[in-house]
Amino acid sequence: MRLTKFTDLALRAVMRLAVEGDAYPTTREVADAMNVPYTHTAKAVTRLQHLGVVEARRGRGGGLGLTSLGRRASVGWLVRELEGPGEVVTCEGDAPCPLRGACRLRRALRAAQEAFYVSLDPLTVADLVSSPTGPVLVGLASRPPE
Repeated sequence: MRLTKFTDLALRAVMRLAVEGDAYPTTREVADAMNVPYTHTAKAVTRLQHLGVVEARRGRGGGLGLTSLGRRASVGWLVRELEGPGEVVTCEGDAPCPLRGACRLRRALRAAQEAFYVSLDPLTVADLVSSPTGPVLVGLASRPPE
């Protein structure tokens, strides 16, 4: 299974915020540290806010931070929410597959997709930023933008 770029970016943003402690970086600072476009990061942050994983503080001293849900969130849950309910293969649409009534592939791929998510369920955001990843992310936090 392949994650969308959106999900990949959102997960990296969450990981980046997980090592911030009391600091609240801006969306631009997160984008710059992760070397991704600001507009893409802003869209991911908006989705993460809707999920209740990220909070945004406005004004002087404002920025982004993880909520308590964001700190304890299962990676499996987060990926499911970010990826949405889509299937691995599409059997319907403009040119429906002629095998769709008798095919076992779709069901097998759906089971494989769920197994993928289940394998991520035990992981939390905290697990993702444990060593060696966390120290690298902290280094990105202290590096001036290029």
